[in-house]
Amino acid sequence: METAVVQKNATMIPAAPPFKLLRYDEDYRYLRDPNRHIDLWDSVKYIPLGSPGDRDDWFFSIGGEMRQRYEFYRNPGFGSGPSNSRGTNDYLLQRYFLHGDLHLGPHLRFFGQFMSSLEHGRVGGARPEVDQNAFDVHQGFMDVVIPFTESTSATWRLGRQEFEYGSGRLVSVREVPNTRRSFDAARVLFRTGKWAIDGFWGKPVRNRFRVFDDDPDRNKSLWGIYAVRPHSFLPDGHADLYYLGFENRQGVFIQGTAHEVRHTLGARLWGQPAPWEYNAEFIWQFGRFGSGDINAWAVATNLRYWLNDLPLRPRLGLTLDITSGDRNPDSANLQTYNPLFPTGAYFNLADLLGPSNFIHIHPSVDIYLAAKLRMTLDWGFFWRESTHDGFYSIATLPIRSIQVNQKRFSGSSPAVTVAWDFSRHVTMLASYVHFFPGPAFNDDPGNNLVDYFTAWLTYKF
Repeated sequence: METAVVQKNATMIPAAPPFKLLRYDEDYRYLRDPNRHIDLWDSVKYIPLGSPGDRDDWFFSIGGEMRQRYEFYRNPGFGSGPSNSRGTNDYLLQRYFLHGDLHLGPHLRFFGQFMSSLEHGRVGGARPEVDQNAFDVHQGFMDVVIPFTESTSATWRLGRQEFEYGSGRLVSVREVPNTRRSFDAARVLFRTGKWAIDGFWGKPVRNRFRVFDDDPDRNKSLWGIYAVRPHSFLPDGHADLYYLGFENRQGVFIQGTAHEVRHTLGARLWGQPAPWEYNAEFIWQFGRFGSGDINAWAVATNLRYWLNDLPLRPRLGLTLDITSGDRNPDSANLQTYNPLFPTGAYFNLADLLGPSNFIHIHPSVDIYLAAKLRMTLDWGFFWRESTHDGFYSIATLPIRSIQVNQKRFSGSSPAVTVAWDFSRHVTMLASYVHFFPGPAFNDDPGNNLVDYFTAWLTYKF
């Protein structure tokens, strides 16, 4: 009988929450309850700075991450990238994070995070920004919280920090590449009722190769307001409304290089009314590019449906995206959409093409081989929205000129990905991607076929 009581009480203890994409959003104050200490690392997730029952909001938390990754390309860069004599390039990537989170009461907080990202064996060496950063301060900021009422507060955040908004189409931490993205920024997080409103100004941090050499990019700036609120006119509805301002003193497009000042207005509607999931985003951009005007746009939609009653619990998905391309390279005006600071896995883990000047149709299916073992099968199809514009990378850099031809179909890319959440701390992933070039790639077709494989193991605490 005593054993049964113990087991019953144990099942009543809530499981530890999953780790978040933004590690500074994690809150370990629940560990003030000794009965919640069920994880190996709980002793360092909540280190009280006062006696029990006194100053419970004064504490220190430690966390980190290790990721080991292998990457393989055949015909990298559609055959124009660095490779060995066999046309392949494979290498190892390592990423390490260590962070500390200091709370000095409910109104003052300091968060710091170190990052080390390493590359071994890549032909051509480490790629700038995304492969290697020997050791540096990835984040370091201070929060000052000003409460106004029980439901209204403002948090002033100053320092180096990560940003992630919406689906990551425009502002993302860039989780998949070896180095994540951060900003040197000033930010205010205003919360009132159901509204969450962020205002910010910052400069992206350049990930350099050596130790303590990261610095803000002098050519680029980002500022804006991002607001999120639940709504009732769609099932399980949420709405994101935002304005983003962007400056790049050396903007590069097929049209040329010039000073770019771009303003983005957008709205996103999303929700998960089981068994459905929906996500639709509408974006308009305007501003100046050199002596010309910017007028660009994007529409991005994603719909999923769960079939939980079937074996393997399949989830069907369909993504439909379209972004504008330039209409006349001889005109000073520019219509090419700029995704600003997007996620590093926009279409699949290879991300051979970027989300500028394209039409994208992408069916997918997720199947669950076990409770924590998921396989995703997907196939993306790509067209140029404007045949007067070229192809762009995920970093919004031209990779094919308009002189190639006037064909519209760029190609298709099937992929299979297997992800295993072995435990709260350990996850594993493997993915294979192939790219079939379309008529818009008029070089030797065998030279444009791309094979990509990656596998990684991540440990977090």
